[in-house]
Amino acid sequence: MKEHINFGERHPDYEVKVLNEREARAGAGILFLFAMISFFNAFLSRNYVFLKVFITAFMVDFLIRIFINPKFSPVLILGRIMVKGQKPEYTGAPQKKFAWALGLVMSVVMFLIVVVSKTTGPINFAICLICLTLLFFETAFGTCIGCSIYNMFSKKKAKLCPGGACELRKKEKIQEISSIQVIILIAFTTAVISALYFGFLL
Repeated sequence: MKEHINFGERHPDYEVKVLNEREARAGAGILFLFAMISFFNAFLSRNYVFLKVFITAFMVDFLIRIFINPKFSPVLILGRIMVKGQKPEYTGAPQKKFAWALGLVMSVVMFLIVVVSKTTGPINFAICLICLTLLFFETAFGTCIGCSIYNMFSKKKAKLCPGGACELRKKEKIQEISSIQVIILIAFTTAVISALYFGFLL
């Protein structure tokens, strides 16, 4: 039983324990989908049943990740199934544990406020937005914000970050952003905002 209670896997090529980033990202995407559904269902219909179920499931899943083993997390198992045809991308387990601990703290607070106390207000709304933002950045951009926070407070810097984000390196040519690209982005964003603004006025 003791060998099953663990965080991360040993890999002969790496000095730290690792997790499969593709699996973690898939799990974040699954959570983001259901978080969006439950959030907007509660916000628009004032029906909090789906949100309460989601918060409870989220909390239990993260309890399993942190205190038992990520490989037994139902969401990560589903993520593993979804990306089983892809080559693993190894990421350091220590920073992921810290990031998921932040998720666990938020889920516990939400559980106490929404499920136990049956209270709604600006606090749980703010936590929902923070959680959605973290999940979105991980699943859409492969950016683990919690891992970046880990680097700010830990003496041992994170290793094996997704996309090599932890290593200081010069941008490659394909990553450079030109002034023309910046102008296009600004013009496009301005046009979209203007269309929304004048559309609401009509």
